[in-house]
Amino acid sequence: MATISPIPAPGPVPNRAFGMDPIDDLLRLEKAAKKINSILDLDQLIDKVVNEVAHSFGCLEATIYLHDRPRGELVLACVHGCTRHGKGDRKKVGKEGMVGHVAGTGKMHYAPDVRKDPYYIACEESTLSEVAIPLLVDGQLVGVFSASHPQLDAFPPEQLRLLESLCAHIAVAVSNAHRFQKERREREQMSREAREARAIQQALLPKSSPWIPGFALTGLSIPAGALGGDWYDFIALDERRWGLVLADVSGKGMAAALLMSATRGMLRSLAEACTSPGEVLTKLNRLLVEDLPAGRFVTMIYAVLEPDKRSLTFANAGHLRPLLITNGVARFLDTDRGMPLGVRGDDFSEVEVEIPQGSRVLFYSDGITEASNDRDEEYGLNRLASHLSRPEASLESLLNDVRSFADDRALHDDATAIFLEG
Repeated sequence: MATISPIPAPGPVPNRAFGMDPIDDLLRLEKAAKKINSILDLDQLIDKVVNEVAHSFGCLEATIYLHDRPRGELVLACVHGCTRHGKGDRKKVGKEGMVGHVAGTGKMHYAPDVRKDPYYIACEESTLSEVAIPLLVDGQLVGVFSASHPQLDAFPPEQLRLLESLCAHIAVAVSNAHRFQKERREREQMSREAREARAIQQALLPKSSPWIPGFALTGLSIPAGALGGDWYDFIALDERRWGLVLADVSGKGMAAALLMSATRGMLRSLAEACTSPGEVLTKLNRLLVEDLPAGRFVTMIYAVLEPDKRSLTFANAGHLRPLLITNGVARFLDTDRGMPLGVRGDDFSEVEVEIPQGSRVLFYSDGITEASNDRDEEYGLNRLASHLSRPEASLESLLNDVRSFADDRALHDDATAIFLEG
């Protein structure tokens, strides 16, 4: 814990030895200032300053009041030696006591004999002299430091100058610590909100893979940060059809997560009401063109699986091409039309493909194909097709292969995929 080097206490008479060596005083002031400025915990800083200064100057009482700007008040943040006022005591700026007077004027006030001072409010009976010094940063009031002594005129000019210089450093340190404390609270709140949002986001993903006769369907989504813009979904349309969706919202963080959630809700509503993937994306696009802010868009694959027919019909809104592997041959599936959602009012073409027994289909996000190693090489489509062509391939093995390629470095983008085996 940082400490302030004690400054010699004043002697019993006004003509004391303190201040006889200005260079030594400045060196001690500089050392004390450095240690003060190294403390970023506000409570620790104030407690250390008040108690160390009280000890160094032989003060009967020392306090620091902080400025509560919205209420126009001063709040007692730390006190040494006072038997009447405790932490949390408040005074009106410009109205109550020497502390209030100094806060209002922004200037130091010294009472060599408190019995004759018009602003002094009696506290300790043995107090005979007191000084109050404003804590200012760029002309703005941070708080007020005060110290009292049981001797008359106990603070000679050289001590007052030293205290004023020390209070300038205290003011900056208090301001920095207060800002640090505020930023830490904000970060903690944002972290809590991000954790809660991530929990909600994860709850929106399928809890398990559906049972579809003749097929095995799995999915995964691993966000690169606390919140992701990718998602996938399995939608039971009726007893014989399943909707499969994988999407990537532009951007990251809370904004992308909110957009993802809204898009998911609209898609599910349209999927239940519309008959084909192209119709679903066309209507969804119209809604997003009206609602999305400039620069935001969504890429999406939406497909309808009909197990009885062993067919998959899909539409593509600017997303990466699905991968189909049949009889060990891998090919990427194209559509004629399909801009990202939210860009302009286009329609979307459809493609229907057969899924013979032993076939595989993969929907995936660019967090997989664009994962890079330390040579800035991307995992890419060729490695993707090669890995998924292996008989033992799965989503877990694919993710492990991507991580191995990237030398176990963190993914730079969300990694999401749907794997259909027929």
